[in-house]
Amino acid sequence: MSFVLHASGAAQEAIDRVVPQLVADGVAGRIAAKDATLWGEAAEAEASIRLGWIDAASNTRGLVDDVLELKADLAAKGVDRFALAGMGGSSLAPEVITRTFGVHLTVLDSTEPGQVLTALRDELERTAIVVSSKSGSTLETDSQRRVFEAWFRDAGIDPTERIIVVTDPGSPLDASAREAGYRVFNADPNVGGRYSALTAFGIVPSALAGVDVAELLDEAESALPLVSEDAEDNPGLQLGAVLAGTRPLKDYIGIVADGTHIVGFADWAEQLIAESTGKQGTGVLPVVLDVDAPELGEDLADLQVIRVVGSRAETRDVAPGEVEVAGTLGAQLLVWEFATAVAGRLLGIDPFDQPDVESAKSAARGLLEDLAPPADADVVDGSIELRGSVSGDTLESSLDALLASIPADGYLAVHAYLDRLGEARFATLRDILAARTQRPVTFGWGPRFLHSTGQYHKGGKRVGVFLQILGHPSEDLDIPGRPFSFGQLLQAQAGGDAAVLAGHDRPVLTLTLADLDDGYRRLAAAAAA
Repeated sequence: MSFVLHASGAAQEAIDRVVPQLVADGVAGRIAAKDATLWGEAAEAEASIRLGWIDAASNTRGLVDDVLELKADLAAKGVDRFALAGMGGSSLAPEVITRTFGVHLTVLDSTEPGQVLTALRDELERTAIVVSSKSGSTLETDSQRRVFEAWFRDAGIDPTERIIVVTDPGSPLDASAREAGYRVFNADPNVGGRYSALTAFGIVPSALAGVDVAELLDEAESALPLVSEDAEDNPGLQLGAVLAGTRPLKDYIGIVADGTHIVGFADWAEQLIAESTGKQGTGVLPVVLDVDAPELGEDLADLQVIRVVGSRAETRDVAPGEVEVAGTLGAQLLVWEFATAVAGRLLGIDPFDQPDVESAKSAARGLLEDLAPPADADVVDGSIELRGSVSGDTLESSLDALLASIPADGYLAVHAYLDRLGEARFATLRDILAARTQRPVTFGWGPRFLHSTGQYHKGGKRVGVFLQILGHPSEDLDIPGRPFSFGQLLQAQAGGDAAVLAGHDRPVLTLTLADLDDGYRRLAAAAAA
């Protein structure tokens, strides 16, 4: 089989209790038939234009030959390196696809100036960039497109030969890109961003980078019959029951890569689940965990562990209370999309909208219109500026107070507005803080998490506590045609999100590190204390 699931404990109990009712209600067949009434009257309008992901694999095949022809044309001109400008669903799926297939793709899903400059300076003469956005209005992606256009022109390169656009048909970007002479691939407009892995958004950049996307689509199509049948062994129904059917509901889903050939899958699933379910004060929060993550040794009653294992799970005993899933990448993508839609029905919410994502964007736009420098720090402790939920006059006392404010059923979210490639060490803080708090800890790179877990942080259960980490870019970068730079945009995005979270009465401690080396050392020591 292309997908296998084994469960024990509360997860198996949820499957045994919930799946028969889902089968009786014909949920699988109705999803396969694109029945928009499954999620209630309030969700019907949105669902009616968001179910194209079900047969995306077969519908996308028609693009493959055109993409491969473009790849060959570019290769003949000496272009053999590819970058991707996109956020959220436009970047997370291509990243996991290309990493799993072992091909290089520069994924630019940041406004951190250093990360943008690294992408621009990475053999520009051999590079083409895919600009992916459903509408083209995504501020980060538009900014990345603008700077690549300018750098191509300055290098004597015609941007129309190096910029490929993926967008919805009839979108503002579709019209402007065609008018400018860029090569455009249209995606299915009836698919939301986080469900778009098997549409043009996932396939075009992956195929250009060198992935055998026909194999990926074959894998997904082989799984479609498994999830379309109203049967108790339907893995999509089973996984949906695990995500949202436990009693009491387990608020956290710990996703662990444990022997799988798939690279970075949990980062993709994190957005899919968090943005789809985190609304109306409910939902489940995915937590990306390593095999030695502290949470796995804490026996947390509200954490459901799902291990993504090798190509087959039959030979392994499932640990008490855990779930193991195995399968090809294409099958995993489809089954988890299906299961998330099922989870929405179980939770009584619309799994296709994202009502709280816009709030942080609006707040950031307001700060950009003002372009005032950041407010004075509440406290300056050495090379670290502290703002927001500050207690006392030191980093240590403020961090202690923040961590002490985590509710018994709460979590800590760490948001690092830094170069995720050049400053990967900051991600190690996650395990340190998880060991300290003995609660689930999520880690997100800003601003990309705003298009991922950002919806849950604002729309889900209000038990989160937030730590923001910022730096002072050593080199800023202007955005052509805009009155602000990438550095100013990043600051506004952090400030906007902090303001919205504070408006939801959530504790937010913002640390600005003037010296990243010193800041990391001090923060790691304070976290471990």
